[in-house]
Amino acid sequence: MLNNGKEGIMVFEPAYLKAAKGDTIKFVPTDPAHDVSSVVIPKSAKAFSAPSNKPLTIKVSEEGVYVYECKAHLPMAMVGVIQVGNPTNLKEAQDKAKELAKTFAMNKDRLDKYLTQVK
Repeated sequence: MLNNGKEGIMVFEPAYLKAAKGDTIKFVPTDPAHDVSSVVIPKSAKAFSAPSNKPLTIKVSEEGVYVYECKAHLPMAMVGVIQVGNPTNLKEAQDKAKELAKTFAMNKDRLDKYLTQVK
């Protein structure tokens, strides 16, 4: 969770991550204003969330697409995508991306760009 990164301001790095079922992923805020919450998860996966300035470690146990956000910086499209195995819920993630993009004040194509990496 970065204020400034390779893709601009208010980003997760990496913003797209391909993981294997059972992998552990850690979200580390670099500034007290960052939080993380799941927005789209596979059907039987567990939602995740951490308040501002708190690290979070998750284990991705279900195949599919996980979309997450920093609620504090959502207008700047501070979002990310994790793909675990087969993208079983890609259509749901794409539909949610269209909905979320309407709330972005900048970087309106950021989430779509990340989702194009899902194969």
